[in-house]
Amino acid sequence: MATTTIPATGNEAWGFFGSIRHHADPDAAWAAAVPAIAAATGSEMNAVGDFLDSRHGRHFADDVANGLAAGRELKAAIAAAVQRWMGWTIGRRTTRETGIPIGLPYLTGFVIHCEIEADADD
Repeated sequence: MATTTIPATGNEAWGFFGSIRHHADPDAAWAAAVPAIAAATGSEMNAVGDFLDSRHGRHFADDVANGLAAGRELKAAIAAAVQRWMGWTIGRRTTRETGIPIGLPYLTGFVIHCEIEADADD
């Protein structure tokens, strides 16, 4: 059954939430980022939460912060970051290091990767 409610962050100090708080309201940013990433990747919201709570989520927050610094509104900055991350593809090196299939959109690959890592930790 697909999750339709936005999960709470499990990492207020680091990841997306901890990084974006220096640039925007972290609750508003989280509430906007989770469904935007879920829609783009076709992933469940809990998987997106796992991604955003990871070190990759911190890098995603940096990309959103760059959009905010360029004068974009929060949702527009998130949408631009989603589009950019979906435009990049997984290369050979990342495939060797993570097992994420080569050619997969970067954002999709890392959301799935973080979901698998979170499941393995449970």
